[in-house]
Amino acid sequence: MSRFDEVYHNWIEQHIAEEKSPRRREILKKGLSHGSIEFLRLVWFPAIGNLEHLYPEYEVRDFNNGFRYLDFAYMPGSLKGCIEIQDFRSHARDIEVSRFKDLCMKQSLLVLDDWIFLPIAYLSIRDDPGVCKQLVLSFVGKFLARAAPTGLNWAEAEIMRYVHRLLRPVAPTELASHMLLTENRVRVLLRSLMEKKLLEVASGSQRYRTYRLVT
Repeated sequence: MSRFDEVYHNWIEQHIAEEKSPRRREILKKGLSHGSIEFLRLVWFPAIGNLEHLYPEYEVRDFNNGFRYLDFAYMPGSLKGCIEIQDFRSHARDIEVSRFKDLCMKQSLLVLDDWIFLPIAYLSIRDDPGVCKQLVLSFVGKFLARAAPTGLNWAEAEIMRYVHRLLRPVAPTELASHMLLTENRVRVLLRSLMEKKLLEVASGSQRYRTYRLVT
């Protein structure tokens, strides 16, 4: 069993065990669609490294007090994101008028309820997984960039937001260019964030070259 298969099995079983809604529990027991599983296998898991804060077949109510199900809800903290896997056959070429209208209404309701919406075509997952990974990293970055720890000055907070957005190690020169500060000033700020256990050295020994989030 691959690492992904192990994580996926434990993840889906946990959602089934913890679900209180009999409707969603039955949907989860039937299994996710091929497109949804391939999205996790080829895109989300390689890009993010885990399935945390991700809820499959998430149940929401609409204006008519009915139930709708999102392919994936991503909810770190109080923010809400929706990822929908768009199958070409059912969503584009052969879609019925009523189904098309319903999809548009679903997306409208999510946006009005402050969901961040990310549709991804199954064909893109299959043919361009690298591009889809970049989309996912940018999508996740939107959530991480919205919140900086309290007790930071403006420059420290901006560094944290910047590093959260990129989800990769950053160099002092890059931060200095972004913030229009000297490299020496940025290094002072980085040392402060290291002392606060928010950042750590990613590369370099005597002279630190890049920094990353503490995990």
